[in-house]
Amino acid sequence: MEHMKFAEELVREFLVFRGFTNTLHAFEKELATDIGMGFQVDKILDLFFSVYIPKFEAEKLIDLLSFFKRCVSSDLTSVISKLEQSVLRYYIVNALKCGRKDKVLDFFGAFGNDLLGRDDTWSSWFAIPYLRHPHLNPVFRVYFSEEWFRALHLSIRNFLSEILNAYVRKPALLKISFDAETIKQLKKEIKQLNLRLSQSQMLKEKESIFLKKSVAEENVSTSGVGSDASAIMLAQLEGREVNQSPDDTRIDKSCVSEDNTDACIEDRGFIHPQVSSYDSIPSEAISPNAEDFAKVEAIHQDSFLGHTGPITCGRFSASGDNIASASTDGTVRIWTHDSTMAATRNATIYCGTEITSLEWECKSDRLLLIGTSDGSIKAWNADAKRVVCDLNLPNGFPSVLDLKCSPVEPIFVSAAASERKGNEYFSDLGYALLTVWSMRTWKAAAVLPLGDEPPAITSMSFNHNGKILAAAATDGMIHMFDMSAGLQVTGWPAHESAITSICFGRDETSIFSLGADGNIFEWSLHNQGKILWSRNCYRNAENSCNWRHEMALDADGKKLLVTSDSNTAPIYSVSNTDGAQKLGLQTLSHNGSITTVDWHPTSPIFLTGSSDHSVRVTWLD
Repeated sequence: MEHMKFAEELVREFLVFRGFTNTLHAFEKELATDIGMGFQVDKILDLFFSVYIPKFEAEKLIDLLSFFKRCVSSDLTSVISKLEQSVLRYYIVNALKCGRKDKVLDFFGAFGNDLLGRDDTWSSWFAIPYLRHPHLNPVFRVYFSEEWFRALHLSIRNFLSEILNAYVRKPALLKISFDAETIKQLKKEIKQLNLRLSQSQMLKEKESIFLKKSVAEENVSTSGVGSDASAIMLAQLEGREVNQSPDDTRIDKSCVSEDNTDACIEDRGFIHPQVSSYDSIPSEAISPNAEDFAKVEAIHQDSFLGHTGPITCGRFSASGDNIASASTDGTVRIWTHDSTMAATRNATIYCGTEITSLEWECKSDRLLLIGTSDGSIKAWNADAKRVVCDLNLPNGFPSVLDLKCSPVEPIFVSAAASERKGNEYFSDLGYALLTVWSMRTWKAAAVLPLGDEPPAITSMSFNHNGKILAAAATDGMIHMFDMSAGLQVTGWPAHESAITSICFGRDETSIFSLGADGNIFEWSLHNQGKILWSRNCYRNAENSCNWRHEMALDADGKKLLVTSDSNTAPIYSVSNTDGAQKLGLQTLSHNGSITTVDWHPTSPIFLTGSSDHSVRVTWLD
């Protein structure tokens, strides 16, 4: 029963959480010999008539019957006593049919006194082992007939079905499971309604696009239409109000000029402004060399030197108390950056291949997801210190480029890529596969649609309520998915090169993207295609082809930390209220390139991983 398994998993999770390992071991042992067979009627019948009776396990048979006596209410005791009497008599008849008179004698020797004490009708049965032809005796003839056995089998089936559905009191844990199933059904209905709503909105979008084009063709110079409808749709999905200013109701002249008729791309019913030049980039985007930035004023820095290869990924846990770092040496290390914190979760995980992505569960520090270069995803339980699940992607998708957990639902999304021959990192990546996985069943729940032969997805980001997933691709496109409907709602070409990293702004009215060419853009989600802020961090093409660059936004959403080909990483100031530090800062030095970065979820603390095999954690003022 699905509800029983769910309740058992809750018990396991609680015992692991509290550290009751001995109790957990005893629980697992009891489950292996579950006498009630999960209250499944067919399995219980098999236990009666296919295991205990044919194998002459009389003691276990009586224990099982006693168990069901204890489970039912007192008004049904007489009924189950009669059924118990019939089952035991069938046990004796079956033994005689098989020529095992010794088993009948053993049965009466062990349980005879008890049977006589409960029912006087058993007295005649003590003679049955000594009768020459018991099946011809008028007293016992009926019990040897096939009709009596079928009637007994049907009676027990009906009785068990009745008591298990009506009379056995359901524990509170099972009620939780039933409630969860009800909620699941309601969510399914909501999903269907959202899908219908999305389809209706898409139809309206197409009609709106047709009207916009008509107005633009009639009056290019003075045309004014509403802001991008897909951005409004995104805002509605996020639960935000959309306040349109007069500036938001203008169409970019490049989209309606007579000599650039294809400057807008129509795709899935949405208008996507073509980013073919940087005329729309704000003037402050012309960045000085990041190496000219002042060094950060660090109050403390710790180094972790446990890896033997270049660092590929480093992530703070949901609380920020633990750090997971991965390396090309095929290991993942879980460690604490503060000596005052308990090191109970510290561990070394040997994966046997290069680790390409890490992701902590969003609600606790208990679960860590590990993506590898051989197409597998491992779920590590940091409390139990063991791999609780090992998932494998379909053949042909060996690279797990990114993993993202939903901040609300018990799901995560994996971005995998097929393989092709190339001379550098991005040319090695083939087609994309976005898979949604359930963290309860550890099975694939859905595959997000990307069209035929889609370019590889390199980075993903959920919004705060998990309703929207942003995904960045090697062709420079940003895709936005409605996770409730499992559909792509919009997208636009954001870079002329591959996008290596993407993340939502803290107020979620914008989204940041980092290109392989070093361009960083902050895109408006109210006015799709509009660049709010941008920088360019110089990329050494020879070094950058060896790994995928990434960026991280701090807890306040004001500082953007980016990986670097040099031994320091730039920290760009996104806010315009930082005075002299408006341009940015640079981290303290490593002895190699900066290959991974991340911010603490609540404090001004960041980590940098390097090709020099070290991970450093820095505390700011």
